[in-house]
Amino acid sequence: MDIDAYLRSHGIAASRHEHPAVMTVEESGRLVPKLPGAKTKNLFLRDRKGRRHFLVTVPHDRATDLDALGEALGAGRLSFASAERLARHLGIAPGAVSLLALANDAAGAVEFVIDRALWEADAVHAHPLVNTATMVIAHADLERFLAATGHAPRVVDVPAAAA
Repeated sequence: MDIDAYLRSHGIAASRHEHPAVMTVEESGRLVPKLPGAKTKNLFLRDRKGRRHFLVTVPHDRATDLDALGEALGAGRLSFASAERLARHLGIAPGAVSLLALANDAAGAVEFVIDRALWEADAVHAHPLVNTATMVIAHADLERFLAATGHAPRVVDVPAAAA
């Protein structure tokens, strides 16, 4: 998918910033230029039976308590979904996980969960389906994007893992 064209076709503004490929938050801190908005980390998770899938977007520096999150979502035990499931449901490869991949989930198989702090931010960062660029998306444009994809955000205080 051409995510830039998708965003334009839905009247969604997002500034794109190219950078070297990043696979981790640590690499992102070194290689992505300073940009306005909140940095994010994205987790693609599944329930124990593999019936429910979640894209969870949290602040970049948040270690997440998956057990507590699963309980909060009424999903039981959560674990990371496989690269195969990621490709099947969101059409992307590991390292490029981003809320923008919801554009590839026409079937609505993935539930979107976003931490309250990010939902309340003026803008958030997201990979444009590749890990060699970052887009900055204002909150109003994020809402337009989610409406266009048919994904209602589940805004929660994502539980942090114990230090």
